[in-house]
Amino acid sequence: MTAARRAALRAALVEAGRGKPVAPYTLDEAMTFFCPQENVEGLDLPLVRDFQGWVREEHEPSTEGDRAILLLLPCQPRKPYALAPEHLAINGALLAAGFAPTGRGDWPKQLDTDVAPELRSNAPLLRDGLRIDRAVISEPFGLVPYEAIYHWHGVLSPCARYDDPGLFEHRGLGAPWREDSTSVARADGTHRWGDAERAAYVEAHNRLATEIAAALERLASHYDAIVSYTTTTLTHRSFLADHAGRRAVRLPNARTAGGVHRRLVGVNDLVPGLVEILPAPADLDALRAASGRRLPQELLSDPLLLDRLVARVDALAAA
Repeated sequence: MTAARRAALRAALVEAGRGKPVAPYTLDEAMTFFCPQENVEGLDLPLVRDFQGWVREEHEPSTEGDRAILLLLPCQPRKPYALAPEHLAINGALLAAGFAPTGRGDWPKQLDTDVAPELRSNAPLLRDGLRIDRAVISEPFGLVPYEAIYHWHGVLSPCARYDDPGLFEHRGLGAPWREDSTSVARADGTHRWGDAERAAYVEAHNRLATEIAAALERLASHYDAIVSYTTTTLTHRSFLADHAGRRAVRLPNARTAGGVHRRLVGVNDLVPGLVEILPAPADLDALRAASGRRLPQELLSDPLLLDRLVARVDALAAA
């Protein structure tokens, strides 16, 4: 493959990524990561390191309410995250259950959306003294408090200006534009990862899990519970789960690269029991039974699972 062809492949991915942020947010080309190797490099970018350091060492949650839950949600292609369909469904279910934002939040006035203000708000949610803080599990930022989804340090947040599908092998991107690529082209034009991609995936995965664990461990004293609501097939759940948790939903616990078995490590491996991970396997079994043994593509927006999420929040509130 010629250098020009390699450059064109990546340029096409960047161009596709431009449609993901909602105005006034625009894609920062320096914050695009389309393969595992780029994810590893991205973790060392000054902007990413500065943001992670802020979350790990400086961010302080609200003090409103008598009790608090931290709800971890997956990152989304559409940004800012609150405007993405899954987040709208999740936040809508919480609002329907009686929670309400404690304020407007800080979404920019020029935000190009007709989403209702209460769904746009990135302020904490409150009901009868129970506060829900929301945060996003993100590649490459790690943990993104909802307070930082619109602005950070007085400017439009970098967490709404990136594109990172590079750790999702099933999308078939490979890394054919890179000199260090070992990905293999398939007949349909997609690519299968090779040793370099698998090794970089493990490095990026474990570095992000370690970063998220450090942030959550510091913040844990502010919360009665830390609960995640993430799909079963993507990295967000893998970053959080321990060995048994990944095995329960058939996520891999290791990858082999260069003949070496490389173990994946999650938050609950590093700090056992820190995060309660939903949907639980029993919830998934119930949904399979209700849907003819097949899980829906838009898993986290499913009414049954949203009901189970709200029920778990209610149980924590009553405990």
